[in-house]
Amino acid sequence: MGPTTAGLLQASALVGALAVAHVPLGNHLARVYSSDRHWRVEKWIYKGIGADPDAQLRWTAYLRGVLAFSLAGVLFLYLLQRLQGVLPGSLGFDPVAPVQAFNTAASFVANTNWQSYSGEQTMGHVVQTAGLAVQNFVSAAVGMAVAVALVRGFARTRGGELGNFWADLVRGVTRVLVPLAVVGALVLVACGVVQNFSGIHEVGQFMGGSQQWNGGAVASQEAVKELGTNGGGYFNANSAHPFENPTGFTNLFEIFLILLIPVALTRTFGVMVGSVRQGYAILGAMATIWAGFVALMMWTEFAHHGPALQAAGGAMEGKELRFGIGGSSIFAVTTTLTSTGAVDSFHSSYTGLGGGITLLGMMLGEIAPGGVGSGLYGMLIMAVVAVFIAGLMVGRTPEYLGKKIGPREIKLAALYILVTPALVLVFTALSLALPTPPHSMLNPGAHGFSEVLYAFTSAANNNGSAFAGLNANTDWYNTTTGLAMLLGRFLPMVFVLALAGSLAGQRPVPVTAGTLRTGKPMFTGLLVGAILIIVGLTYFPALALGPLAEGLA
Repeated sequence: MGPTTAGLLQASALVGALAVAHVPLGNHLARVYSSDRHWRVEKWIYKGIGADPDAQLRWTAYLRGVLAFSLAGVLFLYLLQRLQGVLPGSLGFDPVAPVQAFNTAASFVANTNWQSYSGEQTMGHVVQTAGLAVQNFVSAAVGMAVAVALVRGFARTRGGELGNFWADLVRGVTRVLVPLAVVGALVLVACGVVQNFSGIHEVGQFMGGSQQWNGGAVASQEAVKELGTNGGGYFNANSAHPFENPTGFTNLFEIFLILLIPVALTRTFGVMVGSVRQGYAILGAMATIWAGFVALMMWTEFAHHGPALQAAGGAMEGKELRFGIGGSSIFAVTTTLTSTGAVDSFHSSYTGLGGGITLLGMMLGEIAPGGVGSGLYGMLIMAVVAVFIAGLMVGRTPEYLGKKIGPREIKLAALYILVTPALVLVFTALSLALPTPPHSMLNPGAHGFSEVLYAFTSAANNNGSAFAGLNANTDWYNTTTGLAMLLGRFLPMVFVLALAGSLAGQRPVPVTAGTLRTGKPMFTGLLVGAILIIVGLTYFPALALGPLAEGLA
C-alpha cells in the first residue's frame, strides 16, 4: 500500500467514525442544554459558588458570568505557577517567571494553550493537573456555553433571555467533557500513552551523558486536550512525543477526539432550532472546507520535487515516520481548522505552501469545524453575513432562521469578523517594526515573516500551535501573545452574546416565497464562498509576503 492510499484510507475511516457519532452525540448535547433537571453533584457545585441555575439571564448578565469566571481562572492559574516552588509534586522546578506565568494563564483560560516553555522541564504535577488540565475542561465548557447561548438567540422569541451561564458551564463539564474524557483516556492508556505521577529519571547514555525523562498524568490530559480543542502538551514535542501519541492508531484517535464535539454541535444546533436541515447545511460547509484543505495539504506534502523528496516519498522533514505524510497532513489541517493547536509534526518544516495552508486554516476563524463551541458560533456569524450578502443581491431584508438581520445584527457580525485580523496584523507589524522583537526570528526572509505572522494568527485565533523557528519566550512575545489570546477570545464573545440577545428579543418572521432557503446545498455553497472571499481579501497581502512568496520561490 502506497503512502497516498494509506492517507486517504485514514481520512475515510475518520469520516466514517464521525458519521457514526454525529447523531447520538449531537442529540445528547441538545438534551444536556435543554434539560430542566440538575444532577446532585451539580446542585453541590451551584451551592458552593452561590449560583441560581434556574435563573434566566439576558445577554449582559450572561457575559458578566463568562468574564468573571474567566478572570478568576487567570488569577488562580497565575498564582499556582508563581507558588510552584512550595507546592507538593513540583519535581524541584522553580516558580514560573512572572511574564511567562501571565502568558500561560491567559493561554489556558482562553482555550489557546500556547506554550513558550518545555512542559516537562517547567511544570510540576500539581500545576499540570490542578492548573492546566482543569482549565482544559472549563475553558472548553465556556466555549460550548457561548455557542448554545447564540443558538438559543435564534430559537427563542421576544423574551431576550439566553439561559443560565453557570448551568451551561457546569453541565458542559459534568455531562459532556468528563465522561468523554474518561473514555478517551482509557483508550489512550490501553494503546500505550503514559499515565502516572513518577519523578525524573536518568535514561541511558547519549554522547557521553544521560537524558532526563519524567512521567505524569499524560493520558488524562491528552484526552481532554484534544476533546476540548485545547492543544497544550504535557511535553514540549506535544503529540509528536511517543509518551503522548505512540502509534498510528492513537494519532487517528486523537484527530477523532478533536473533531468529535465540534461536528456533533451542528446536530445540536439543528435540533435546538427545530430544523436538522439547518444543522446539516452548516456541517456541509464545514466538511467542504475541511476536505478541501486535507486534499491540498496532501498534494503539497506528497509532491516529489528533487531527489531527496523522491527518495523519502514526500516532504518528510519534521514528520514522524510512525505517522507518515498522510497522518501528519490530516492532523495539521484538523488542528489548525479547529482551535486545538496540538501538533504531531512541526509546521515550520512543511513546504512553503503547506505552511500557508495551516496559516489559512486559522485565518478562516477556525470554523471548519472549529473549536468546541467557538467553531459553531463562528460559522453562524459567517452564516449571518452570507444571508446579508444574499439579501443585497435580491434587494430583500435578509432573514436567518426566522430572524431579521438588520443594521444592529450586521454591525455586531462585522465587529466579530474584524477584531481578530486587527489583532493579528497590528501585533505582527509591531513585531517586525520595533528593533528588538525581530531578533527572535531564527530564519530570514519570507519564512521568518511567516514565523511571526503564524505566532499572532495562532494566538489571536485561540489555536496555540507555532512555527518552531520563532523564539517566543521573551518579554515581548509573552506579553503581546498573552494580550492577543485574551482579546482574541473574549472580545468576539462580547459580540456573539450581544447578537444572541438582539435575536432573542425579536418576533419570528414568517416564511414567504422570497425567503432564502438556508437548509439547502445552495446556501452551503454561498456560505463557503463568502468565507473564502472575506478571508482572502483580509489576509492575502500578508500571505503573499510569507508562505506564498516562499512556496513560489
